[in-house]
Amino acid sequence: MVYGIWTFAAAIVAFIISAVAGAFLIPMLRKLHFGQTILEDGPKWHKKKQGTPIMGGFMFIIAITVVTIISTIIYLCIGKNFINLYFADINKETVMIFAGLFLALANGAIGFIDDYTKVVKKRNLGLTAKQKLVLQFAAAIAYIIILAVAGCGTETTIPFVGRVDLGFFYYIISAIVIVGIVNAVNLTDGVDGLDGSITFFVCISFMVIACMMSALGITAWCAASAGACLGFLVWNFHPAKVFMGDTGSLFLGGLVCAIAFAVDMPILLLPIGIVYLCEMFSVILQVSYFKATHGKRLFKMSPIHHHFEMCGWSEVKIVSVFSIVTAIFGAISAFIAYFGVVA
Repeated sequence: MVYGIWTFAAAIVAFIISAVAGAFLIPMLRKLHFGQTILEDGPKWHKKKQGTPIMGGFMFIIAITVVTIISTIIYLCIGKNFINLYFADINKETVMIFAGLFLALANGAIGFIDDYTKVVKKRNLGLTAKQKLVLQFAAAIAYIIILAVAGCGTETTIPFVGRVDLGFFYYIISAIVIVGIVNAVNLTDGVDGLDGSITFFVCISFMVIACMMSALGITAWCAASAGACLGFLVWNFHPAKVFMGDTGSLFLGGLVCAIAFAVDMPILLLPIGIVYLCEMFSVILQVSYFKATHGKRLFKMSPIHHHFEMCGWSEVKIVSVFSIVTAIFGAISAFIAYFGVVA
């Protein structure tokens, strides 16, 4: 009961901080002229969004970071005198949470550099793809090293299979998965409220899984993340008054990966992150098909949410349908985790 109230409180406090931050951050971004420049080859009706403030991701970044740190410290201190809290009391779960925050913040910093470059140059081009990848792999490798130093092994849990030791390949696969998902989440940010809504349901799914595993610190972390995303949507839902920018989307990508690794089931990113993956593979397929056919397109536009826009779907409909799909696959993943691992 106490932990349920604690988890609920983490979500509520994060929601309030994120939502209230918007009232101060958005006017500041407008004053600094930190507005979005719309791509020339994007949907024509997106031109009306020109100048909408970016870097709104700071709203949920602040909320998630503050609430997670405070809730984790409280978690560590329950039943202990804070003065007598030793490093030995910091368990693997806590290490995963703080290492996860590092991964999310590192990717958020990469996104900030990218956004800042766009704002200064007044064009929708920031860091080059190569620069982004180098920095993202550096962040992923640093995260993996932190876990290795903390004593986390090379094993992973696969539902209905059990613990699998991948040896040295664990590090290679982990780095590739992290960078891939981070960029997939980044690609999902293209319609008002889409990335925040999808990530909200992703965090809820992992929260349920963490709760079933009695990983109470991770449960509160997921709850805070979900609450902060919801607070951001107050300002980002259509018509958006602010965009999260790469600052926010890359942070969320790192966050989602870190949570999946924290519950020791990164393989569940496949079903839970189904929308992210569809967004990413729609771009890969579009580019590959375009090159192979010398100019023909598989989709009207990629990522896939733009294809549905070109088919006449409203932004609200896209967000609603994609969110429902994420919620359904999240529920399926929770059942898989329960019957394949917990039970």
